[in-house]
Amino acid sequence: MTMPFQIAWRYLWGHKSHNAINIVSGVSAAAVAVVTAAMICVMSVMNGFGTVIESMFSQLDPDLRITAVQGNRFSTDNDTFVSLRALPCVQVMAETIEETALIEYNDQQLPATIKGVDTNYQQLTNIDSILIEGRFLLQRPSSFYAIMGVGLSNRLNISAQQTPCLQLYAPKRNARVNLMHPEDSFNRNGCSVAGVFAVDQVQYDDHIILVPLPLAQRLFDFAEHEVTSVELKINGSVRTAQKQIKKLLGDDYNVLNQYEQQEDFFHILRIEKWLTWLLLVFILLIASFNIIGSLTMLILDKQKDIQILHHLGADEPLIRRIFLLEGWLISSVGAVSGLLLGVIACLLQEHLGLIKLGDGAQYVLSAYPVHVEITDLIVVIIIVLGLGFAAAWYPARHISVNTPTE
Repeated sequence: MTMPFQIAWRYLWGHKSHNAINIVSGVSAAAVAVVTAAMICVMSVMNGFGTVIESMFSQLDPDLRITAVQGNRFSTDNDTFVSLRALPCVQVMAETIEETALIEYNDQQLPATIKGVDTNYQQLTNIDSILIEGRFLLQRPSSFYAIMGVGLSNRLNISAQQTPCLQLYAPKRNARVNLMHPEDSFNRNGCSVAGVFAVDQVQYDDHIILVPLPLAQRLFDFAEHEVTSVELKINGSVRTAQKQIKKLLGDDYNVLNQYEQQEDFFHILRIEKWLTWLLLVFILLIASFNIIGSLTMLILDKQKDIQILHHLGADEPLIRRIFLLEGWLISSVGAVSGLLLGVIACLLQEHLGLIKLGDGAQYVLSAYPVHVEITDLIVVIIIVLGLGFAAAWYPARHISVNTPTE
């Protein structure tokens, strides 16, 4: 260790002539430790919620989704999509149609998002793992079937075991409304409910109905091979495949990964995370003022030592470096203590679920989820030590060897 660091270390743990300095130094380190632990815990909880929601979305969201840049429908009957299907990175390719329609059952009517899928959809997603009732069945030679979200099932009081028949209504494409017979302005198709799924996300459970692609084509007046999106399951790296497919399709198509498919939600989640960061950093900034006060009191207490060091040959930059290291050590002790405290608290929450969300019947999770990321720990330590260094620099730069002793 260098001489300035040795002296600073001695000042940190050594006895001061005024006990108040020890108290203020302890309070400074404790304040930094508490805020550091709070930053780690809050960030880990935000990461935990993101991980949980991401896993829920991934049950129905494909690895990649292709949509048109302009308009909401396009044709896959061309050489480009033939080449796409032949790419080694494409494991499963499924055509889909997604539009809004009116559903009717037992004189109850509700709007819903009808998603027409082809026979590859079961291999594309993990739909079987989220079925809570019935089975995955979309089509037989003489009949169509639907798989609906649990929210819609509850609102319509439908059970897959009853094989109820739904009526689906959608406006005819490019047709004028017949005021005398408005029902003639709508396409109408029926299907039975074969299964019910639950993702524990409102946008899926309360709105989505999966139907066979031919039924969706009839209902929404789509031509053969005309779709609203193409969904892909990828072999290997999704990022690499995304770049390759974008290059193949050109600028007329969007190629979206799972995060981009839920861009609005994850954007809000990121904003909440960084706003929380800013709030905690502001609290840390306030806590850093304790370091300024503690170091200022220590400088006043060690005026005789400063004069002795100066007479022994220490210049002002060296003496300032000693007290700068002293203040930085106070923040370092708080940072390391807070880091250990935060990580231990997160591990206890992860394995024991100490802090509950509430009644398990009302929430998807019984306890707050946590996920500690190394990058968050590194960023927290850098911020804490950076603010601690800035707080120590302010009083240390005013040290002068010409200050008279008592």
